[in-house]
Parts: sequence; structure tokens; C-alpha cells
Amino acid sequence: MLSPTPLSQGEAFARIRLLRSPNIGPVSYRQLLRRFGTAEAAVLALPDLARRGGRAYVAAATDRIEREVAGVRRAGARYLFHDQPDYPRLLAEAPGAPPILTMRGRLALAAQPCVALVGARNASAAAVQLAREFAGALAQEGFTVVSGLARGIDGAAHEGAFPATIGVIASGIDIAYPPQHRELQERIATDGLLLAEQPVGTEPRGSHFPSRNRIIAGLALGTLVVEAAPQSGSLITARLAGEYGREVMAIPGSPLEPRSAGANELIRDGAVLVQQPAQVAELLRRFDGSPRSSLAEGGASYQPYEDELAGESADIAGLMSPAPVAVDELIRQSGQPAGSVQMALLELEIAGRLARHEGGRVSLTG
Repeated sequence: MLSPTPLSQGEAFARIRLLRSPNIGPVSYRQLLRRFGTAEAAVLALPDLARRGGRAYVAAATDRIEREVAGVRRAGARYLFHDQPDYPRLLAEAPGAPPILTMRGRLALAAQPCVALVGARNASAAAVQLAREFAGALAQEGFTVVSGLARGIDGAAHEGAFPATIGVIASGIDIAYPPQHRELQERIATDGLLLAEQPVGTEPRGSHFPSRNRIIAGLALGTLVVEAAPQSGSLITARLAGEYGREVMAIPGSPLEPRSAGANELIRDGAVLVQQPAQVAELLRRFDGSPRSSLAEGGASYQPYEDELAGESADIAGLMSPAPVAVDELIRQSGQPAGSVQMALLELEIAGRLARHEGGRVSLTG
């Protein structure tokens, strides 16, 4: 992470432009800042990097970013940058944290101990009531409750904890989704905290929700699943929390209720079974970075090398295919310095020829 120095208006604008440019994600964004020192220099370097990766390239147009910035102001929101002091600390520690967020509301809520409370959209009435009661009790204990403003469990969690709640949305900061939560979202933006990763004006799409889930998991000391079916987004949030080294908890349900199968599966896989809000509070108050839950973690998260992007890029495209392979394996097989391999991967990514996968793996696209 870069040193938390104040950003000039020009550098802040360049960072937004860099992130909105084609084929730039959280990993490549941070690599470019390390390599070039500033986003202004990185944006200027993009066409040459893409050319070396084998493709022509045009960065995001400045007038597009000007419209975005104006839209954020109209929405009464502001930007959060990943290396600035007001960026949520726990989220900054999570692998792949969003380099830039937009926010409305009370950012101080993210500095309080946070617990994510998630579950089914088509939740049972009993589970909705339980989520509301748990959220209210945890807010009374001094926790900020984080959820995704979806129907069912999410909405009940926000209502129960209000105003000590953070809503993370899969759209732009100015778009209410689902429509029936428009009033709730505005209340959270006014008296709680509303966060968005997508640019202003962006309607939610299916691919945005897993990205939103990683923010929910990253903000919190632990994630509590109230009721969830197998393969639900709530389980993604819980398993991400486990990969981040955070606590994972679940409330058990009847084996005869399909909507409880996901939570029961989490418990079977190592999540902590909880039945009272006090149990959640006790777990999180005692949390020291070593969770009691033992969900199986995914592959190794991306970790920068000391000499990352140092020197010239290596010729490694010939070692790659559409099948994902670990970056460490490419370094081993190529016999090239880690920084040279990372530089080559960055060039391929900017050129649109590389995809990144979980566990620090990469593949060629197309």
C-alpha cells in the first residue's frame, strides 16, 4: 500500500480514470501505482504497456470521468481511496479490496466493530424476525451491522440495527435496488453508511453481487448467516470471510426447511453454531485474528513480491493457456525474476489477454 499522503485533485481524478480504464482491476491498479508512483503517470503508460502485451489501447475518456465526478457530487456522495486514512481499516486488509469506493453517511460507523449479517432473500417469517432481533441486540452491544440491502434477511438486519448499520450495494451510489428498499436505502445513506464500488449511474448486474459480497465480508470482524439455501450469495459472503481469516457463524435451522440447508452446511464445514446474540458478541469481542470457525480456506491470496514489476518483462505467454495456473508456477518454470513475470502479466492483462482467478492463478483469455 502506498503511503497515506493527501491526494491532489489531479491525482484523485487520475486514479478514478485509471480504475475505470479497460482491463484494470484491483490487482493491476495497485501494481500500476507501485510501478509508476502516481496514477497520472500510470494512465500515460497504459497504451505502451498494452502494446507490449499485443494489443492497442485507449484509456477511459476524461469527459466520462468528469461526468462521473459530477454525478457523485449530485448524489451527495464522495470518494474513498484505498490508501487514505479514512478508508475502512478492516476492508483495506482484505485481499482484492476495492481501490475506490463512493459513500454517503457516517463513515465513523465503519471504524466501530462490525458484524456482517446476511441470509436468504425469500426468507421465512421466523428467520426475518430473528435477523431483526439479532441485529438490534448487536447494535445495542456497540456493533455496526453490515449487510447488502437485499430483500429478506438483509433488509431485516438493517432495520433492526438502524441507524448503526452499513449498506453495501451492487449498483452506483445513486441507484436504489431493489426498488422496494428505496426508502430504506435513503435512510441508511442519511443516518447510517451507504457504500458502493460501481460507478455512479450503474444499474446492478449479476456479476456485481459477488463483488459486493467481498466488501461485506471485508468490513466485518465476522459474518453471521441466519438462513440461506445452498449456492446462495450469503454462502459466498461467509466463505470469503473465512478466506479473510474472519469469524464465520451460522444459526442452525430445521433439516426439513430447504432455506436452512446453506446455514446447516456452513456449520458442518466449520462455522460456529450460534443461537443467541450474546454468543456472537462474545466471539467478536474476543476475536484476535484467529477465528474459532474452521471453514476450509481457498487458495493463497495474491501477495505482492518485494521486487514486483522491477526490470523488464519476461516472455511468458508461451507458458500459458486458457487453463488457470499459479503465478508462482510461472515464475518457477520461466526461471525469470518474479518482478519480470509480474510485469509481463500486467502487460497481458491491460491488453485484455489475461484473466485473474482465485488463489493467485492466471490464464490467457479467448
